[in-house]
Amino acid sequence: MLPDKCSITEDGKPCVNPPEFVVSVFVDPDEYMVGVTCEKHKQIVSGKIQILQQQGKIPNGKVRFSKLTAVGTDCIHGDEEDFIQIDTNNLKN
Repeated sequence: MLPDKCSITEDGKPCVNPPEFVVSVFVDPDEYMVGVTCEKHKQIVSGKIQILQQQGKIPNGKVRFSKLTAVGTDCIHGDEEDFIQIDTNNLKN
């Protein structure tokens, strides 16, 4: 599940734009999601990540912006009978 709004706050007010990108830092072989952003705030997020990397708060690595695609449907709904329970004690490796 992703936030429904951009992760940026400007002048104490959260951005109301929907997220357009998942922001992550790639440090081979791992990738760490750090937030979501809209197109308007993409450069601000990139700059902030670089500052946090310099401070050692986020791992040094390549900043990636993965485009989100909205998908909508009205045919999916969940009923009690749709849920299953898995007993992990009986699983074999």
